[in-house]
Amino acid sequence: MDGSATDTDTDVVVVGAGPTGLMLAGELRLGGARVVVIEKLAAPTGQSRGLGFTARAMETFDARGLLPGFGQGETLQTSPQGHFGGTVFDFTVLPGAHFGARGIPQGHTEAVLEAWARRLGADLRRGWEFVSLDSNSDSNSGDGDGDSGDGGGGVEISVRTPDGDLRPLRAAYLVGCDGGASRVRSAAGFAFPGTDATRGMYLADVTGVALRARHLGERLPGGMVMSAPLTDDIWRIIVCPDQTPPPDRQQAVTFQEIADAWQHITGEDIHAADASWVSSFTDATRQAAAYRRGRVFVAGDAAHIHLPAGGQGLSTGVQDAANLGWKLAAAVRGDAPQGLLDTYHSERHPVGRRLLMNTRAQGTLYLGGTESDPLRELFGELIGHDDVKRHLAGVVSHLDIRYDLGDAAPHDGHPLLGRRMPPRLLAGADGEIPSAALLHPARGVLLDLADDAALRGVAAGWHDRVDVATVLAKPAETEDPDPLADTAAVLLRPDGYVAFAGSSARGLEAALQRWFGSAR
Repeated sequence: MDGSATDTDTDVVVVGAGPTGLMLAGELRLGGARVVVIEKLAAPTGQSRGLGFTARAMETFDARGLLPGFGQGETLQTSPQGHFGGTVFDFTVLPGAHFGARGIPQGHTEAVLEAWARRLGADLRRGWEFVSLDSNSDSNSGDGDGDSGDGGGGVEISVRTPDGDLRPLRAAYLVGCDGGASRVRSAAGFAFPGTDATRGMYLADVTGVALRARHLGERLPGGMVMSAPLTDDIWRIIVCPDQTPPPDRQQAVTFQEIADAWQHITGEDIHAADASWVSSFTDATRQAAAYRRGRVFVAGDAAHIHLPAGGQGLSTGVQDAANLGWKLAAAVRGDAPQGLLDTYHSERHPVGRRLLMNTRAQGTLYLGGTESDPLRELFGELIGHDDVKRHLAGVVSHLDIRYDLGDAAPHDGHPLLGRRMPPRLLAGADGEIPSAALLHPARGVLLDLADDAALRGVAAGWHDRVDVATVLAKPAETEDPDPLADTAAVLLRPDGYVAFAGSSARGLEAALQRWFGSAR
């Protein structure tokens, strides 16, 4: 491939086989890039800190045909009701919104993504550990060889194999998807500013104890507790004691400590329970100052850590991968336009910043003591207003994301510019098709909504990267104005975001060049 650095073992090395790394591996393979995923764990743990994902993450999975792997119909549980900081409200005040998928263990999400990535040809190497970054050409640059694919730079890392041997691994690009304590981020010199942990919190999956459901948490004088059934026998409990220092990461938390904290807050003795898994977490909040340094990128928890709130961490990481994957694959192929890789940072860093803002705000509402009571009272009043509900539903579901596409596509233009194409049923020559199905190959898509030969003629030069679908949009099931009204063409990027929308072909060629490079 034209964009690969010379003398490489693969095009991209992804470090970490969590949801973000596995999603990225599949995206890269769909774009034609060779990818090696290294994961220090010899096998999946089966442990599941996360138990679902947001509405936007569901759309991301649907765009790759993955949603059936999580259930269909009644087996895929979504809820019109969600919460912000423990205050419940109806998300459907925002058209098409819901709280997201519930009851899906992170281990299941990883299994679905791993099977998909392997089917596509990703090389997943378990028991392989990232040790060091030995060379990174253009390590301090943004634009450069990586965007156009015409350079000879690359990345070389040292890895430890399952046999304990150290060996080099060379690639055109390296992506750290290796969690909050990312070694890749540290080795590449990414700044990681933010706030240190101020308190410790505990999690356990237990059996053999009678509990009552506290799905959204219950504040008591000594702290906050949550409990919810995972199965008929297994309960997930979370304990957030007040004035508890952050746990020592060098010493594993014990169920004795968790049961002690639970009893201190609730008065209930659960020491006799059997714990299949215990863990701890904190309210530390940090974000990488940049998501790219030359040929090295960070994504998911390697780029942003925060207090867990509603599956947003996993969901944001999956969306990081969907944003980066097609761009990195284009650079590997050699047809990425100048500056494309830098749009990963410019688009996803603001999303991560808002993620940290909303999770810190939720933490204040959830975990604050009596000093936060006035804030909770005021928030309870504000959330009674539909405009506030719409805003918060968009924030927590991630449906409010709108990328700044630059001067070529100002936000005062078409209402869909920079937004993700909402799910729509389209009518074509071969019958009806969901809009998400057109994105399964992870290519650009031009929706020709006016059967306009001029539109198709403009797009012909990008036929190897952009599919054209002559379709009609079925009426949207909402009372709000239809964003596709009087729209002749919509250009979708491979991640489903709208790069062009208009009533004629004017501006279409510039948008195609901006996101897909030069015409053939």
